[in-house]
Amino acid sequence: MNNPLLELKEVSYKNKNNFTLNKVSLRINSGEKIALLGKSGAGKTTLISILNGTIRPNKGSVKLFNTEFDKLNLYQKSKISTIWQDLRLIEDLSAEQNVNCGLLGKQSILFAFKNLLNISSFNKAHQYMQVCNLKKSIFSKNIRKISGGQKQRVAIARSLIQESDILLADEPFNNLDPKLASNIKNLLLITKNKNKIKVPCTTLISLHRLDLLDGFNRIIGMKNGEILFDLEKTKLKKFHLNKIY
Repeated sequence: MNNPLLELKEVSYKNKNNFTLNKVSLRINSGEKIALLGKSGAGKTTLISILNGTIRPNKGSVKLFNTEFDKLNLYQKSKISTIWQDLRLIEDLSAEQNVNCGLLGKQSILFAFKNLLNISSFNKAHQYMQVCNLKKSIFSKNIRKISGGQKQRVAIARSLIQESDILLADEPFNNLDPKLASNIKNLLLITKNKNKIKVPCTTLISLHRLDLLDGFNRIIGMKNGEILFDLEKTKLKKFHLNKIY
């Protein structure tokens, strides 16, 4: 069996007095499209935060490319991009500047200053914004002056511009209407697309909406910090969902 891209072994995480993850083991292989299901509080956000190295588990090991997370260099860590549920946009910057922030891990300090001063090139940012169905009229607007759905797509464009290998996304469709949600989901899951942009070949996306499960090939269900099922999409049955909802 090939080495997985990401691997958790017996990972537990305790927040104050409660375990938000309890002895979770997980292997994520190249090319998988994984939907992560569960109610609020099931542990999905904590799992994503551990997978991308934002928080460290109290127990267990986390490996990326068969290397312990603590031993990875910045270039290796940049192979993972994340779309956060709370978006984590910078309110003092414009929409296009926020998207450009996705490039900071691969650019020089000079680029960061130019972006901050609004004198950098936004050609690539605009390309990704258009792919996310954002209109030119909002490109230079301050992030405070655009709608929730537009902010959501700015965050998605910021993640995609990183051109990572692995995408982790925490409820990325929350502020989108059904048609937009379906379009963006297809964008995130289809590696080869007509827009000729690079999309991560491996994705793990947490969801509430079961109508968006088409296109995923693996489904993981969580409850109370534990994985209750992990199976191929074709094997998902109603009784599996009844376990977590």
